Amino acid sequence: MGKIFETIDEQLQAFIESQQIFFVATAPLSDAGHVNLSPRGLDSLRVLGPQTVAFVDMTGSGVETIAHLKENGRITLMFCAFSGPPKILRLQGIGEAITLDDARFEEVQQDLPVLPGVRAIIHIQLDRISDSCGYGVPQYEYLGDRTQLTDYTERKGPVGIVEYQRKKNRVSIDGLPGLDV
Repeated sequence: MGKIFETIDEQLQAFIESQQIFFVATAPLSDAGHVNLSPRGLDSLRVLGPQTVAFVDMTGSGVETIAHLKENGRITLMFCAFSGPPKILRLQGIGEAITLDDARFEEVQQDLPVLPGVRAIIHIQLDRISDSCGYGVPQYEYLGDRTQLTDYTERKGPVGIVEYQRKKNRVSIDGLPGLDV
């Protein structure tokens, strides 16, 4: 039976920190817009407080999470236990993309890992923390992180990444504003 929690306690934090992947879901306000669901990994997320989490948002081919957060702030993170006891944890709340040009970026980044190609930190104030059984989630063996994204961003370098963001990250697939590059 699923439970709702007031805060992220030590057990939930340990569960979150033991997961190698989590999923991020956002959506625009328009019924015609696309719901976005993205997998994230690379040890990019941290629990910052009992109702606050943040993760490093790296440069990618889309900018849906940032665009949706700019428009309405709604976000859900989902963690699934692919090994060990079955469990699903959902963190729902209001998120904000703190971009490199934001005066708060350096302060917030201090609590997160430094990864190449970062374009924002997604900072989330949680209003619902819940779990469910996860009995239907298959078991998988973790083999390691892929290096293609970090290798690519390191090869492109800071100037190349900004140019890529200008081409690919200015608007979402639904035409919502993305990065101000």
